[in-house]
Amino acid sequence: MSLPDSLSPDVLGSADGIANPYPAYRHFQQSSPVRYLRLPPGPISGRTEPLYSWALLRHADVLAAIRDPATYSSKSPAVIKALPKLSLLHDDPPHHTHLRRLVSKVFSPQRIATLETWVSGIVRELLDSAGRGPVELMSAYAIPLPTRVIAGMLGVADEDYPSFRLWSQAVIAYAGIPAEERARRAGEMMAYLDRAIATRRAQPTEDLISALIAAEVEGVSLADAEIRSFAAVLLIAGNETTTNLIGNMMGLLADRPELWKRAREDRSLVDPILEEVLRYESPVQRFPRVTTRPVRVGEVEIPAGELVDVFFAAANRDPAVFENPDTFWPERPTNNQHLGFGLGTHFCLGAPLARLEARLTLNTFLDRYPTLSRGEAAAVRQRVAQVSLGYTSLPLVLG
Repeated sequence: MSLPDSLSPDVLGSADGIANPYPAYRHFQQSSPVRYLRLPPGPISGRTEPLYSWALLRHADVLAAIRDPATYSSKSPAVIKALPKLSLLHDDPPHHTHLRRLVSKVFSPQRIATLETWVSGIVRELLDSAGRGPVELMSAYAIPLPTRVIAGMLGVADEDYPSFRLWSQAVIAYAGIPAEERARRAGEMMAYLDRAIATRRAQPTEDLISALIAAEVEGVSLADAEIRSFAAVLLIAGNETTTNLIGNMMGLLADRPELWKRAREDRSLVDPILEEVLRYESPVQRFPRVTTRPVRVGEVEIPAGELVDVFFAAANRDPAVFENPDTFWPERPTNNQHLGFGLGTHFCLGAPLARLEARLTLNTFLDRYPTLSRGEAAAVRQRVAQVSLGYTSLPLVLG
């Protein structure tokens, strides 16, 4: 996508800008912050007036925003009415701090590490089914793996996990789904989770919902509404983010046969590759905030009550921090500064699980397939969910 000098920042909210945002990031980064059309009026958005947002595109500005939740509130559903409020994601301190303390015990890196053998079994099962030769990676692997993992962790039956994808899209891709359909899917999800919570209260098991019911900090436990909301966060983030991470990773490696060969011979490259994917093609591109007071960013005074999008993915391509940012370079010395999972108060609670699934995926693919290449059909990027960068179709050849 080549961009004219007169290009409008509204491209950041467009289908083309969602599918391939990086040319726009380069174009507008030095002008950051820029104001753009976030949601147009109409039946899909459910708005009668357009909704505009400020885009923060520089690493320093993004870092400042995510380190200042008192100024940049997470309560964006108050402005984006199509967005349902979800625990943790849309909470500010001190309530956010309390909730995070409650749930961190049931989502700790130590607990996630115990899942490795189980997740490895799902990885092998899916690859046994995929076999060798042409495969559409998203439907054959990148979607079912994270969905089955989070379904299993929540303690729901495998036959129910296809519904998870539809429910997730109602939240993630809200700008492309009519309001009535969005409400129907969200209602189904919440009713399903309510039934699951009631069942676990009557008969606890070893799953995450039971653990959330039992979680206490200083004698305080979660109410059913908070358990339901947090389970919805796990359901959505647990499959959407990891699906896109896996798809982006395998698409990048399919274009780099020499790196694939090196990684097969030297597995110390696996973790650097994973971190560079998170920087180079961040599965979570942006997240909305709302200003609680007037704040100056660069040469711009942003008023209180304004929607601000914190573009993690643009920050991850900022040349002020990452040399030759548009080059995929796993040995990059500044990779520990990427913001692929956010930072600080809202650092992604599911990061250990996403990394585990991606690491097991890459190692198992490297074990099984001497070569990896693109398929005959063109890959298709999703063009609806503003928060995500990912594929709807990724044809590959597993050699």
